Amino acid sequence: MLKVFADRGGTFTDIVAVTNNQAIIDRLSKYPERFLIVTLPNWQWIIVYKLLSENPEQYQDAAIQGIRDIMGISSNEPIPTEAIEVVKMGTTVATNALLERKGDRVALLITKGFKDALRIGYQNRPNIFACHIVLPTMLYEQVIEIDERYDAHGNELTPVNIQQAKNDLQAVFNIGIRSCAIVFMHSDRYPEHEQQIAKIAEEIGFTQISVSHQVSPLMKLVSRGDTTVVDAYLTPILRRYVNQVASQLPGVKLMFMKSDGGLVADQQFQGKDSILSGPAGGIVGAVQTSKRAGFELVITFDMGGTSTDVAHFKGEYERQLDSEIAGARMRVPVLAINTIAAGGGSILFFDGSSYRVGPKSAGSIPGPACYRRGGPLAVTDANVMLGKIHPQYFPSVFGIDGNLPLDKDTVIQQFTQLAQDIQAATLNHCTPEQVAAGFMAIAVENMANAIKKISLQRGYDVSQYVLCCFGGAGGQVACLIADTLGMKKIFIHPYAGVLSAYGMGLADVRAIREGGVELPLNKILIPKLHQLIEYLETQARSEINEHNIQAEIVCKVNLKYEGTNSTLTVNFTDEVAVMQQKFEAEHKSRYGFIQLEKTLIVESISVEVIQKMETPEEPLIIRTRSLDEAPVSVETVRMFSTDRWYDTPVYRREDLQPEDRINRPAIIVEKISTIVVEPNWKARLTECNHLILERL
Repeated sequence: MLKVFADRGGTFTDIVAVTNNQAIIDRLSKYPERFLIVTLPNWQWIIVYKLLSENPEQYQDAAIQGIRDIMGISSNEPIPTEAIEVVKMGTTVATNALLERKGDRVALLITKGFKDALRIGYQNRPNIFACHIVLPTMLYEQVIEIDERYDAHGNELTPVNIQQAKNDLQAVFNIGIRSCAIVFMHSDRYPEHEQQIAKIAEEIGFTQISVSHQVSPLMKLVSRGDTTVVDAYLTPILRRYVNQVASQLPGVKLMFMKSDGGLVADQQFQGKDSILSGPAGGIVGAVQTSKRAGFELVITFDMGGTSTDVAHFKGEYERQLDSEIAGARMRVPVLAINTIAAGGGSILFFDGSSYRVGPKSAGSIPGPACYRRGGPLAVTDANVMLGKIHPQYFPSVFGIDGNLPLDKDTVIQQFTQLAQDIQAATLNHCTPEQVAAGFMAIAVENMANAIKKISLQRGYDVSQYVLCCFGGAGGQVACLIADTLGMKKIFIHPYAGVLSAYGMGLADVRAIREGGVELPLNKILIPKLHQLIEYLETQARSEINEHNIQAEIVCKVNLKYEGTNSTLTVNFTDEVAVMQQKFEAEHKSRYGFIQLEKTLIVESISVEVIQKMETPEEPLIIRTRSLDEAPVSVETVRMFSTDRWYDTPVYRREDLQPEDRINRPAIIVEKISTIVVEPNWKARLTECNHLILERL
């Protein structure tokens, strides 16, 4: 049987498969340059494979093509699905649709008098001194005001005008809109009017009906409305993609990664839960592998081709309720991931006075200059120029036919030209490698600042943390990032280049439900909270279609001071004083003060049902060389670091053995990534095949 874990990223699609089929392994072993094969206990193997996410000349969907390549099936043959046990995926389909504003046409149905409520929003001024305010584009195309109204206490002030609503919905349907978002005042508590309108929309024939009391059952019209519109905008395009994948894999158990770090069955995967699907797999992979390696305080650092994602872990996954992603406000629980537009494909340019890195990316087509498709200089090219990436250790998948190595010559030529242009503009002499190092310093500073936002700015001392580095480009800059932050230890897993995909296989099935409360925290409230928890748990269990399973239940309360808007999350307990104490400790750490005179308000409560999944084992490796025998490098190359060239040994990771130590600048190459050990760092390998880098 075959288990497949896939992450469709912006540049590459990563696949990790687990199989017990000897025939598959025998065939793939003939292509060691394309497939990494690792032997597991109990006659099982892990297969690691990477391919470009977009390659229209070669295939329609990268994940399906990856399965075909592993199984040896040509593009016109049906996939033998009886041999596949499960497919777990993360996808950027919805994220890209949101970024590019290519979702479905949406009609917003909102309480009469609030037509522009979502456009007005919260009157935020991100750039306080901007004279010209550019409002984000709205995701909805039409607005229908519904004549209805409940007050805040559940009294029906205006019943729904059924006939008018039917006429308005029919008019929108007639111009081709098939998706609607229904958002009424106070419907998080009193949903009857939304239910009435949803029934009418269903009768008319709308194929996507997102209803706010189901999508985000919390108070605040604007955030609830925004989330519902995002769901209506993205779910149809997501559903088409899921159905396309499912049609190629009939009968196969298909699961997708949600933004909260849990898996969900394909038919229950919604737009609101999909925005951070791929990055969430990376966080799960980083946290679970770090815990296996014995690390409990972790900064995760995922550098891919298009962006870099960072997160903080201190014993449990950190989630945030309110977030803004690609200009869209959302109010659903998502992993607290800080993403910046800095990756291997981030474009480098000189604006006449200063170096610039990103935010635009070269993507996979055309890709960086070295990809042989006429692309611009990018971060990857800077590492080629600095001798940290060498074409002979990179897969030959470039050029129009996808069979050529990286082009080092064009990189040297373009950096030489850029150095001349910079010298002409600034009168400062600099070599091509110094220019490349300058761009890298800016990229590293941008990424380090992203980590500071989730750690130092929230009161955490990162020097006590391990930097779990992964993603295709993560190992190239790991030491530089750690140096900038004052971190002393780096952890790199053997599957670091595809850890987001591996994380799909390490994830559990999770279902989270929230309920609004908005009442003072006291002993009288505890029984009411227990009732709400019971109701939310039943709802969450229904999502995973299991009511009697052994599951872990995690209950959290979102607390805030009365009259404020900033909530902090603590574990629910029957002891009011304990929750208050935890809130105050977190508030003191985050903001530097507490307000004892203010009443604590329970804004909302969340219940998470966790169904544990079987996860792949990791083999231990045995040392066969004597302890005093050092690893042998395959060659020595020139690498530019700290403003000078070093003669640098290159080691293959598969040649390293437990307790091998490298106490000098080095490059460690793998089939799926490159790791650079900078001059002031040392590296050692553990019996779990974990690479630990420590500052000298």
